[in-house]
Amino acid sequence: MNKEFLQALEEIQKEKGINKEELIEAIETALISTYKKHYGSEENIKITIDRDTGDVKVYSIRQVVDETHPLEDEISILQAKKIKPDVELDEFLEVEINPKDFGRIAAQNAKQLVIQRIKESERNIIYDEFYQKQDELITGIIQRKESNNNIIVDLGKTDGVLNVANQIKGEHYYQGMRIKAYVAEVRKTTKGPHIILSRNHIGLLRRLFELEVPEIYSGVVEIKAIAREAGSRAKISVYAEDENIDPVGSCVGARGLRVQNIVNELNGEKIDIIKWDKDPVVYISSALSPAEVLKVDIDEENKVAHVVVADDQLSLAIGKEGQNVRLAAKLTGWKIDIKNKSEDENAPAVDPDIQKEKDLLDSLVDEINNLAQ
Repeated sequence: MNKEFLQALEEIQKEKGINKEELIEAIETALISTYKKHYGSEENIKITIDRDTGDVKVYSIRQVVDETHPLEDEISILQAKKIKPDVELDEFLEVEINPKDFGRIAAQNAKQLVIQRIKESERNIIYDEFYQKQDELITGIIQRKESNNNIIVDLGKTDGVLNVANQIKGEHYYQGMRIKAYVAEVRKTTKGPHIILSRNHIGLLRRLFELEVPEIYSGVVEIKAIAREAGSRAKISVYAEDENIDPVGSCVGARGLRVQNIVNELNGEKIDIIKWDKDPVVYISSALSPAEVLKVDIDEENKVAHVVVADDQLSLAIGKEGQNVRLAAKLTGWKIDIKNKSEDENAPAVDPDIQKEKDLLDSLVDEINNLAQ
């Protein structure tokens, strides 16, 4: 190695941000292993690279002994004094050696290590960049579809993976298609960052609303909760501290343009936008939209809402295969029990004396359970 090699390390430090001194130290360490492997030696070796000239020097570290026939890892006191006049017995002395062809071997190994470090550095830079984008929205171009149906997305500096579990059911993906995806996870691997993308995560819907609705991005309108069955339907509740701001209207936009852009991005997924309310009765009634609710009775202890709707609103409140009430329950965090008006009116009245006895029995059972604990 020579000065040109050191100058190359200087350039690498400037362009790649890899510390020159750390790189030289790594090369020195690697060369010790290379030396022992190449020469089949078990000697205690030290290898240094001159920081000015680039010269590589190999030293055998030997113990000074009072012997005329020292072992391989020893040196006689007489020979040692020729190297270091004030040397003492049992001291460890660095004895320079000149193994044949080691300069060429060192140069080859140093080059390989530098290339390896550059690749590692580039992988780390990419990992750090995308780690910062975790939980964010990202745009990429579909590169290919693998045999296991995972989609590989070109993100510019690296690729992301949209696996089957994170795809929207029924959504069609094709090569060259530009898509927006949610960065669900970024993992560091020996081959570089492994970026897991998602199209069905609720975070995707949140970021799309932040992108389309300036009031949400600025924090004037707050997203309180999201419930989503990707590819089919979603409900989102929003709130504004300022009473002069309509949070639902802000999200819908003029002529429904804002929410329509999001629906288009999600290939027709229906989105219900609901105004959040601290009163669970009002909130649950809104969450069951588009159905009209007549009455909501709250069971605070069990977190159950008993909802009554008009006879002709029952199927709308429940939704196809129970989707509407299921999403409303996820959105509000309440278990929702729905019945129509006829069922509610025809429900048998509870005898006050029977109810009193039932309450007494329940209280007794609670006391027994408390004693048992």
